[in-house]
Amino acid sequence: MSTAASKTQGLPPAYDPSSVEQPRYRQWLEGGYFAPNPEATGPPFVIIQPPPNVTGELHLGHAQRAAVEDALTRWRRMRGDAALWLPGVDHAGIATQVVVERELAAEGLTRHDLGREKFVERMWDWVERYRGRIQTQHYRLGVSCDWTRERFTLDPGPSRAVRHTFVNLYRKGLIYRGERIINWCPRCATALSDLEVEYRDVQGSLYYVYYPAVDGNEGITVATTRPETMMGDTGVAVHPDDPRYRDLAGKQVLLPVLKRPIPVVGDAAVDPEFGTGALKVTPGHAPADFEIGQRHGLPLVSAIALDGTMTAEAGPYEGMERFACRQAVVEQLQAEGLLEKVEENRHAVGHCQRCSQVVEPLVSKQWFMSMEPLARPALEAVRSGAVRIVPERFVRVYENWMENIRDWCLSRQLWWGHRIPVWYCGQCEATIVEDEDVDRCPSCGGSDLTQDPDVLDTWFSSGLWTHSTLGWPDQTEDLRTFYPGSVMETGHDILFFWVARMIMLGLENTGEVPFHTVYLSGLIRDPEGVKMSKTRGNVIDPLAAIETYGADALRFAVTAGNSPGNDARVGPEKLEAARNFANKIWNATRFVLRSMEDAPAGLDWEVVRPSHLEDRWLLSRLSRLTGRVSRALEDYQLGEAEQAVYDFLWNDFCDWYIEASKVRLQSGDASPVPVLAHVLETTLRLLHPFMPFITEELWQHLRDRLPGRENAPPSIMVAAYPEEAPHLLDEEAEAAFNVVVSIIRAVRNARAEFRIEPRRRLDALIAPRGLRSVIEAEAPTIRALARVDLQVLDDEGELPLDGALSVVVGEATISIPLGGVVDMAAERQRLEKERQETETALSKLEARLADATFRQRAPEEVVEREEARRANLRERTARIQDLLSRLPA
Repeated sequence: MSTAASKTQGLPPAYDPSSVEQPRYRQWLEGGYFAPNPEATGPPFVIIQPPPNVTGELHLGHAQRAAVEDALTRWRRMRGDAALWLPGVDHAGIATQVVVERELAAEGLTRHDLGREKFVERMWDWVERYRGRIQTQHYRLGVSCDWTRERFTLDPGPSRAVRHTFVNLYRKGLIYRGERIINWCPRCATALSDLEVEYRDVQGSLYYVYYPAVDGNEGITVATTRPETMMGDTGVAVHPDDPRYRDLAGKQVLLPVLKRPIPVVGDAAVDPEFGTGALKVTPGHAPADFEIGQRHGLPLVSAIALDGTMTAEAGPYEGMERFACRQAVVEQLQAEGLLEKVEENRHAVGHCQRCSQVVEPLVSKQWFMSMEPLARPALEAVRSGAVRIVPERFVRVYENWMENIRDWCLSRQLWWGHRIPVWYCGQCEATIVEDEDVDRCPSCGGSDLTQDPDVLDTWFSSGLWTHSTLGWPDQTEDLRTFYPGSVMETGHDILFFWVARMIMLGLENTGEVPFHTVYLSGLIRDPEGVKMSKTRGNVIDPLAAIETYGADALRFAVTAGNSPGNDARVGPEKLEAARNFANKIWNATRFVLRSMEDAPAGLDWEVVRPSHLEDRWLLSRLSRLTGRVSRALEDYQLGEAEQAVYDFLWNDFCDWYIEASKVRLQSGDASPVPVLAHVLETTLRLLHPFMPFITEELWQHLRDRLPGRENAPPSIMVAAYPEEAPHLLDEEAEAAFNVVVSIIRAVRNARAEFRIEPRRRLDALIAPRGLRSVIEAEAPTIRALARVDLQVLDDEGELPLDGALSVVVGEATISIPLGGVVDMAAERQRLEKERQETETALSKLEARLADATFRQRAPEEVVEREEARRANLRERTARIQDLLSRLPA
């Protein structure tokens, strides 16, 4: 249905997101609303989008982060700020190369078959095929990025910034090349930074191996989890104060298998409590051992090669795969009587973040960045408040990492990425580091130059993202206007990967922090609290969810009610609830539009004049809502803001005010119509940042029927965001109407608890006491919404006690005669039985939760679920007891 047709024919009876979303998005694109408004009266508001990898499709975490960033941007745009949300895509060095190499393997090829140049061409072909998918998926989510400014990490501008930064840091002595122990992935065939290694607890073994003394005296037993690295041992270390080994320090022991003499050294880094208190020192295959080796001058021996097989240093095990070698060594130790015992040992093992292979610590010549000089100002930026981290609890996590930061291994043995701008002269062996490609050695004038084959870690270019996307190192207009940015929203799991590096490199390159606020989102989990993964089969595809529920429902489901830094649980039920909310708003708008059409011609629309208690109540509640939402957004509590709008629209507006207004409208009183229209229009603007499609569609229909539409903005996107109206706050009206709501709820609750048909009218008597004026004025509303024949007693009137249910609401008391409506004896019997069943279930659950073994072994999400069940059972038990106490005799 076209927009013009929908305006003349009204809204269809059911909301169909598929007929609304894409036409509305085209309208926004064509209107140019996503670019910063050059006439904006407010300050710049800037979000540089965390660039998703170009490796494929967006997942639910991307959808959550896009929803948060879009909500913040739309809100600030509606406030009149010059809002820029700059999108981008990351080349994702390791991840993308792995994917393309898999494609080649399916064709029976390797990258070496193609050669570097042809392989990089193949990579660019792949990028061109898949990069557009990410943009299309963002379109479907309704994000309001300025697509005219989209950047790719390998674009000329960001690439130039990468080279410029590398050269500057090298010339300052902060980037250097050296031989150090690094994390190596045999599968990806590249070095990894410490942050690209995931440590997982695995069940392994602790092997106790005896090293005989060279002089024939008593030797020493060491405990190790990796016997295959023994061939790289060049010493054994003990704590210098350990009395068990005081006589051994300075002597030599025989390395099993290879029978090579190695020294015993005293080093305070050894933990006397672990294993036997003696540590085999393998400087070439463990970071701590490397440092011990450096302190004691122990030689480096590389026993494991880059491909994960054993080197010639492994003697008889040369060429054997590392884990097969482990088993072979254990068998030889057993045969020689040198394996004293084996214990089960659960310990953390490093895995490659990209391919999940076990990482091998190896000594390698790589490019590194000195981090401590960069960390100091970045640490001070957070401590001084120049950068605020939301939620605040992550400040200590940030500080701890920055205070203990290690140098960053920058080089990757890949062909896809930013190639390191370093050349080596074959004639004079000079190292040349320049911004631009060189063809002559500046030292000797020779042309025998070879560029370093490695590329930079992807996170190096990502660390420059906040300023390289705006034109740095050139002083562009965008850089002057939009740097520093306002908010960096991302997952808390990459606080170190990315956020810390952006702060360090932003300060280094520009002298200013790159943003003022870091908003850390949590992870998306399934309804049971389990992390989503394809292997578990609990993943939700965002595009499939949009097809089924609509983009607004998806956005609302992944953000509403959630706080920064906390994981969110999302499943079909939450998506269905969000879709139901969209339908609720849709139907409410249809009612309001129909009421507007039926209103008399002379109705004054210009000024909203509350003429009844419920009008004053709703307008006061709306004013409170706008203030609460604004404060929540200012404090980055988006989930709280969304939940507040949801509660107001669903409960206050739809369930109470609309239903109350029908009583007046059916009597021919049209006074609620201006209030209905005003409150709906205002609330749609409040909700727009969170559910942009449906609010735009409904707002357009509403705007066309309101006065002053000729001067109204063309889109809700550029309409003003509502502000609190203190003059409408009316505590007296809120308190009075809340009494009416409580009376109606009391009757409805009685129906539900005693299973009385909703349509059956009940008798009700009420002793109003000090609430007489309110109850008498609102008696028609109470009668209609509670479906009761209400009798308001005078001050001397007495309420019947026999066979009646009594409920106290404020100063008033309601009596509902249930004789002839409810079988009291049967009802008491039913409730007693339900109480017994509930108490039995609660007792069993209490015992289970009190079991320490259950709490230790059960997954965290299972314990949480059982604790929630306990809370529900306790609440239900209390409710049943209350009902029994109030049940008429």
